[in-house]
Amino acid sequence: MSGRVYEWKNLGNSRTVKADVVIVGTGCGGSTLAYELSKNGKKVILIEEGGYYHTGTFDNHELNMAGKISAERNMNTDATGTINLVYGKNVGGASVHYWADSYRTPEDRLDLWKKEYGIYGHSFEDLSSHWKELDEVLNVHPAKEEYYNKMNHLVRKACKSLDWEGNPVPQARKNCQKSGHCMQGCMYGAKQSQLVTHIPKTMALGTDIYADCKAVRLELKGDKVEFLEAVMMDRPSGKESGITLRFEASVFAIAAGGFGSSTFLLRNGWKKKLPALGEHLAINPSPFVHALYEEPIVQWRNIPSAFGVEEFRLASFKEGGDYIEGGFLIMANQLQPGSLAALIPGFGVEHREIMKQLTHIGGTIGWIDDVPSELGNISVNSSGKRTVTYRFGKLTKEVLKDCIRKQVQLNFRAGAKWIFLPDFKRTKIFSEKEMDKIDRLELRPASMMMAAPHPAGGCRMGQDPSRSVVDWKHKVHGLKNLYVSDSSVFPTGVSVDPSYTIMAFSKQAAKFILED
Repeated sequence: MSGRVYEWKNLGNSRTVKADVVIVGTGCGGSTLAYELSKNGKKVILIEEGGYYHTGTFDNHELNMAGKISAERNMNTDATGTINLVYGKNVGGASVHYWADSYRTPEDRLDLWKKEYGIYGHSFEDLSSHWKELDEVLNVHPAKEEYYNKMNHLVRKACKSLDWEGNPVPQARKNCQKSGHCMQGCMYGAKQSQLVTHIPKTMALGTDIYADCKAVRLELKGDKVEFLEAVMMDRPSGKESGITLRFEASVFAIAAGGFGSSTFLLRNGWKKKLPALGEHLAINPSPFVHALYEEPIVQWRNIPSAFGVEEFRLASFKEGGDYIEGGFLIMANQLQPGSLAALIPGFGVEHREIMKQLTHIGGTIGWIDDVPSELGNISVNSSGKRTVTYRFGKLTKEVLKDCIRKQVQLNFRAGAKWIFLPDFKRTKIFSEKEMDKIDRLELRPASMMMAAPHPAGGCRMGQDPSRSVVDWKHKVHGLKNLYVSDSSVFPTGVSVDPSYTIMAFSKQAAKFILED
């Protein structure tokens, strides 16, 4: 019997719901985990605080879609207001607005996690069979030539001219219409998000979804979770509806994402018994640059990232430990006109003159591989309000500046007339001779706009309960039936887009749950 979706408008009364497994979160982690468990005969329930929006409700309008598939309409930031926290709050999670970049976890990163953090059962060999299956389910393939918009063509050409390593980005797409509205959810259902892949598959096997349902509290009995208490949210008002739910199961899993999972457990008051909870937060900071070109770019058409510069994925250091360069990926950026206007610094006449040339504005974005010794953290106060803290340490600032420097170099090689940075001093660079302007960037709080699109950590995986939250089987230390299955378990950043790593890890988590 197929499962169904329960929402704010069709759940009339409080009740107790029973299942084999209850999962909080419906993104890459929760949906993949649900599918794997339901395939093996388990009755699964997925809980999602956000709403359920099928592709027929997508309209490609930036503001409308931000309200549906982006938490806090993409307006949430870290404690300083510097970094935009990007995550989903909807059925399908962040996969509904993601770019569909589908990198397998680099083997060097999996080896690091095993050697430094004791992460067993997640080697490249352990995950390979999962990726083969995911390749089929999500139709993952290197970006085809037809996916390249003008900016991607220029990035590829400039990369080759500079003799940098770069490759087509693996994409999870089927029958792509090249509309450019990937971050607005893909109304065509071509982007293979969880909404059109694992969610319908797991529902066909009997999984029920409770949307507009906010997980509130885990009730413990000894070393087990006895039940989960949740409240239904009135979607139009954003307030609690008064309907409460009690979910009972043999197994519970938290998959609320890199920002959400540790926040939920912290609100349960578990910081004392799990001191690493909320710590070791990576956010994949993403500095970007705008560039004005002679030719039309129209960056908001076709897919965002068909080609990726991989030359600098890993940072390099001198023998004494001093930083040389690298520690990031670079790709063409894609912003819709409204978002682009908001992220172009300046006001009045200056801003208007740039906006007149909007179709000629291109640019790139970098994905910083977080420095393991300079990670951030998540905390909650007595009322449950969350604070995300991420201070740029000395090495992080060096990496950020080098990433900006390489982007400027790449855009000039691609033919840019001049380049402007999204800092509040409105720094403009007219030639490579002015690169010293980058060295003078202070990178103080609120001095430059950037996003945090790929959080990791907060529920770090490891052997030592004083330094980690879950063991290598995804089980929370000290509890027999509570697991975490999302990017929050990663010991460090992944160094590439984490979605494929999340899914592969979640398949492993399902295996461990079934074995227990």
